[in-house]
Amino acid sequence: MSERPWKIPESVLVVIHTPALDVLLIQRADAPDFWQSVTGSKDRDDEPLAVTAAREVAEETGIDCADPGLRCVLRDWQLLNVYDIYPQWRARYAPGVMRNTEHLFGLQVPERIVPRLDLREHTAWKWLPYREAADACFSPSNAEAILLLPQFVQ
Repeated sequence: MSERPWKIPESVLVVIHTPALDVLLIQRADAPDFWQSVTGSKDRDDEPLAVTAAREVAEETGIDCADPGLRCVLRDWQLLNVYDIYPQWRARYAPGVMRNTEHLFGLQVPERIVPRLDLREHTAWKWLPYREAADACFSPSNAEAILLLPQFVQ
């Protein structure tokens, strides 16, 4: 019997957006009042952050960042948040792990894309103008990241 693998307390937050600053939010299945951007932890300590970001986007929305037909641009914003892990999710981490380091990314898509959700993780989605999206987020760090969006759109 193998030991339970703990989540790595290093993750990504990916703000998916259009050039017009519309932002995709997804609703958590385990917390229906929680709307958020794509988030997820590294699978391995040595996994590059851009790989984590692209993998999480694909898993949570079905969007393939590498598909040339989609004309997506994944950008590492070179910013991070360090925050206390919410108590309801601490059991996923090794004993004593209380904080997570989250790296911020943006994924620009050419237009509002209909995502393909994994219903075990997320049950609904919506596109909102970026300020409304920030207001709708349950996480203050996610809201702050969305409000930074105009700085990163070309």
